[in-house]
Amino acid sequence: MRNESLLQTLARMRIFTVEDAMKHTRLSKSSLLVLLSRLEHRGRVERIEKGKYIFIPLESRKGEYTLNEFVIASSLVKPSAIAYWSALNYHGLTEQIPTTVFVQTTSRKKRQELEIFGVRYRIVRVKENKFFGLEKVWLENRPVFVTDREKTIVDCLDKPEYCGGIVEVAKALKQGKFDAEKLVKCAVKMKNSGVIRRLGYLSDLLGLNLELPEVRTRNYLYLDPTMPHKGEKNSRWKLVVNVNLEGLE
Repeated sequence: MRNESLLQTLARMRIFTVEDAMKHTRLSKSSLLVLLSRLEHRGRVERIEKGKYIFIPLESRKGEYTLNEFVIASSLVKPSAIAYWSALNYHGLTEQIPTTVFVQTTSRKKRQELEIFGVRYRIVRVKENKFFGLEKVWLENRPVFVTDREKTIVDCLDKPEYCGGIVEVAKALKQGKFDAEKLVKCAVKMKNSGVIRRLGYLSDLLGLNLELPEVRTRNYLYLDPTMPHKGEKNSRWKLVVNVNLEGLE
């Protein structure tokens, strides 16, 4: 395949790996790498990480062109889903704009934190049973998976450190923009009593009346593990309430 034809193929891909490009050329891998290096020098492609590139349209300039950050995030690891604080923002469940794009996956990746075109990305690996509740959306003609509203809230209860803390979850719950039955099912499916306990406490605080399973343990957890480890104990949900949620009731 001629180089011009290869360029047209790469332009349609937008983001591609060396392996992707290999499928559309008769060049050897070493020759292809030389070609990609020349294209990078000419400002037609830019490497976003080892072996992965973004195609730059002819009318654009290298260093000034980029793709939607969720599109780039979804290319960093497979499978992937935009999650935690980024998903909260996507669903309109927080007024805060996170400075990091959070990506959830079940795969291992050597680097969990990356910066690409000035945007920070944080890759969070979870167990298979916690990877569910995904919505497919189309951004720049590419499919991107985002955790749905209920799964996003549950994920943030599971790992408050990736959403700005439990206060952001409480604000999201207060909006009431979720399916209560689905939310409870998601919480149970996570198989983490901490999720049930935090959701139960916030449900009582906000008067949500969620039908959650009873917690049977003597051990206490912190309502927000990102905050100082001191506070009053809540005996019903076996939590140390270490964050002030006054005014959210």
